[in-house]
Amino acid sequence: MAATDLHEILRSLRVWDPEVTELSAFDPATAPPTPLPLFTAWFAEAVAAGQTEPHTMSLATADEDGRPDVRIVVLHGADADGWSFASHATSRKGRQLAGRPYAALAFYWPVLGRQVRVRGQVTAAPSQESQADLHARSTGALAAALTGRQSQVLPSLEELRSASQAAWAQARENPTAPSPTWTLYRLRPEEVEFFQGDPERRHVRLAYRHTAFGWERTLLWP
Repeated sequence: MAATDLHEILRSLRVWDPEVTELSAFDPATAPPTPLPLFTAWFAEAVAAGQTEPHTMSLATADEDGRPDVRIVVLHGADADGWSFASHATSRKGRQLAGRPYAALAFYWPVLGRQVRVRGQVTAAPSQESQADLHARSTGALAAALTGRQSQVLPSLEELRSASQAAWAQARENPTAPSPTWTLYRLRPEEVEFFQGDPERRHVRLAYRHTAFGWERTLLWP
């Protein structure tokens, strides 16, 4: 595709088309004193509004040289211990988190014109808890975990097909088969920002920052 074609496509697109997006008013004065209840409410509203895959999120990490990396992962939970996700400790993200245990998350729910950003330190759950998280998921998730070697060089698609077929068979025969490198990670938030889009571009940004005295709330210019 020529660059001019891409530019034409980009110019034809709209953000928050009123036919598919509802931009609700958001009064930050009514927000709770801590971010988790607001996140839970916004997440439930995104689900109710028909947002596809609202539990997917961008996960940003950095390598040993401080160069950023980002990918889409699935939210496994959010509670008093933090926002959780999982991967192999030997994967690229796992290695990066071992060297620099800080990360950022970003949720985007265009059906409501909302974003949520989370930053903080990441810790790995104990192996027993990580395995329990894996075994609570689908057979396909277990098969993918058992296939392993995430982020390593793949010689051919045929080798992937063979390894995957063996992993699927193992997952079906033994639903509690361990995947030793599978790790549940928790990001304990230090900053959480809620963004509500506005049709007049007067977007509302409410930032929570954790201090020695608890959470403080601040409005940000859009």
